[in-house]
Amino acid sequence: MSDATLHASAHNPDDFVVQIADQVESFLVAVTEVARGDEPESAVPFLLLEVSQLLLAGGRLGAHEDIVPDDRYEPDPGPEPDVDELRENFARLLDPIDVYSEVFDPYEPRKAPVPARLSDDLADIITDLRHGMAHYRAGRTTEALWWWQFSYFSNWGPTASAALRALQSVLIHVRLNQPLEELDGLDTDQADVGDDTLEFEAGRVMAEEIGGPLGIRPGA
Repeated sequence: MSDATLHASAHNPDDFVVQIADQVESFLVAVTEVARGDEPESAVPFLLLEVSQLLLAGGRLGAHEDIVPDDRYEPDPGPEPDVDELRENFARLLDPIDVYSEVFDPYEPRKAPVPARLSDDLADIITDLRHGMAHYRAGRTTEALWWWQFSYFSNWGPTASAALRALQSVLIHVRLNQPLEELDGLDTDQADVGDDTLEFEAGRVMAEEIGGPLGIRPGA
């Protein structure tokens, strides 16, 4: 389907590209609002909800047949908006639980967990989604779908999945009154950080000490 055909139906709420764009735009607006830090007590549950909903759009893109752009080379969408302020805001807002450990590829055997940051994840996801949104707003809807699908497989999909697991884990630790290891001072740029390092370098704190600043109440 050509860009012209898709763009002509852009006001049809049943159209695939419109639905994906709406989900992307909803995520961008919502998480940008969370980053302002006006309601820190609801940040983690709200981010869990928004990332979950975004991954629904990702699942639809992943299940869709390959989307092929009309042009051989991607049109220039213009300068990428700076996300450093958002990244820093998320880092401050999520400071007690920003660093977490992630297995990069569960199908590669004997791979040690690597350190990651929720603030970096959210900033990277936003960058990818904004890139596609620039195409969509310029009327290049096939290009937008291609980019969102391609970057879902190559970056924002795995990143969002990892962030979702981390956010879910925080709520599990807090709601079930389970101790939580805080990765305090762990350098996420270290390439040789393994499972043992993550375990012994992390400082042990109680779940309520993590949940308290974020307004998450432990279960009974």
